[in-house]
Amino acid sequence: MTQQATTLPGCEYLFTLHSPTGGLPQAIDASLTIYQAGPGGWARGPRLEAQILAPTGDWLRAMPGGSLRVDARMTLQASDGALIHASYGGVIGIAPENFARMGGGGTLTAQEMYFFTTPCFQTAHPEYAWLNRVQAVGRAVELKGGPEGYVRYEVFALR
Repeated sequence: MTQQATTLPGCEYLFTLHSPTGGLPQAIDASLTIYQAGPGGWARGPRLEAQILAPTGDWLRAMPGGSLRVDARMTLQASDGALIHASYGGVIGIAPENFARMGGGGTLTAQEMYFFTTPCFQTAHPEYAWLNRVQAVGRAVELKGGPEGYVRYEVFALR
């Protein structure tokens, strides 16, 4: 007997997140590298305008077969001063030739990589308490390597 999904969740656009890369990553061992966001990061959407506050952390673990597992944390400060914590896991898959191009300063688009995250949020601010009840999914739409590197996600609430 084959099980069939009876419902497919919908998505509601929350915001675009732009996070510049910051400095050299810390290579802990052959499988774990830690990245931090650089200055100037932001989140912008219909219900949220925020900047990314330091410190941030993005623990990338290399997996057998070449994929990367994301374990990230960041704090957003909304334009009204509210603080919102975000934590998320995810999976990245980039073909070796695209990874090499990015390493040389190139920019990859969503069509050139598999890069999805699953953000959850935490805040005590009543204006943004709705985020505490959201399971989000993010898709990287741009990933640029090199000294001017950044990652840009589009983030959606599952409904």
